[in-house]
Amino acid sequence: MLDLEAIKTAYERLEGVVHHTPFSYAPILSEMSGYEVYLKKENLQRTGAFKLRGAFNKIATLVESGKKGGVVAASAGNHAQGVAFAAKHFGIEATIVMPESTPLTKVQGVKAFGAKVILHGSNYDEAYAYAVKYGTEQGYTFVHPFTDEEVMAGQGTVALEMLEVQPELDAIVVPVGGGGLISGMAVAAKSIRPSCKVIAVSADGAPAMHLSYDAKKPIDTTSVRTIADGIAVRDTSPETLSYILKYVDDFEGVCEDEIASAILFLLERQKLLVEGAGSVGVAALMHSKIDLPKGSKIGIVLSGGNIDVTMLSLIIEKGLMKSARKMKLMVTLVDKPGALQSFTQILTEVGANIVHIGYDRTSIDLEFGDAHVSVALETKGEEHQALIRKKLTEGGFVFKEEH
Repeated sequence: MLDLEAIKTAYERLEGVVHHTPFSYAPILSEMSGYEVYLKKENLQRTGAFKLRGAFNKIATLVESGKKGGVVAASAGNHAQGVAFAAKHFGIEATIVMPESTPLTKVQGVKAFGAKVILHGSNYDEAYAYAVKYGTEQGYTFVHPFTDEEVMAGQGTVALEMLEVQPELDAIVVPVGGGGLISGMAVAAKSIRPSCKVIAVSADGAPAMHLSYDAKKPIDTTSVRTIADGIAVRDTSPETLSYILKYVDDFEGVCEDEIASAILFLLERQKLLVEGAGSVGVAALMHSKIDLPKGSKIGIVLSGGNIDVTMLSLIIEKGLMKSARKMKLMVTLVDKPGALQSFTQILTEVGANIVHIGYDRTSIDLEFGDAHVSVALETKGEEHQALIRKKLTEGGFVFKEEH
């Protein structure tokens, strides 16, 4: 049975292994929201995510009970690295089955700890089914990422650390995929401070647990699609749902644009690299999904920082476009000397910096003697972009914007 004593025991096992990650005041988010906001920075954990806690606690209990064989796990990355780290620590073999779409950085992170990696399936649930089969065939113990009370107990140590630093928290905001983190944290928080509200946040593109919470029964989904790959779980765990229904006070969802904006905000304003799953709590706060009395003291868990750099680049690019700091135009010019210079002269006069330019005179939709010029510009906000449009129109240029 998962209880406070089990979580405290896990806390003792993890001493000297996991980092007591910072839990610090966030002045910008506090001012924006009207709450007193603190961020629990599990993105700075040894393996880049909170998952090390549960995986290590589970494997430690196996070793304590005399387990000598290997372990197998299924994971999109963070649990995998936790299992691989713990297995290496105790000198046992580990095999990790990861979805074929897993970012390279997470695959490399697992291999760096000496674990064997098998890429199988298009999502976590397909990888999970294969891992269970593989473990049975090899005689390995399967280490579940969330449906395991020893794993949940390890994850619950996050709440112990938060309440040690801020014992009067009014609420904790926790990302939810399979539900292991929030189950452990909710048991710990409610046992120590019953008045502390527990708020779950999931990605709208992976809504199984949210739907199950609203329906008060397990509901599985047919597919998931979200940049928050760490919480992209298709099926609901009845075990974690039972804890969530008992202890969680509110459950919110955030869309992809909200997650992306939170990732960019944390990078730019908080100087923190946080993956999609780790950003959903901040996304909920930024987009007014959290409803508490003003001045409430809130702790938000940044559950991990293992984001794929390709995805990060895309998020930054789109974020610059949405915040009017970048602009893309396609202009049709007469293909003759001086035409391009007159166009760029206008951009120079309005202070728009060209970061990319392309010149096409061969497209079949062009009249003979015309050329398409595509430009990407650094701009200074919506007013600046409006000025650019105005000056180009006054100059007689025909253009369209790319979004």
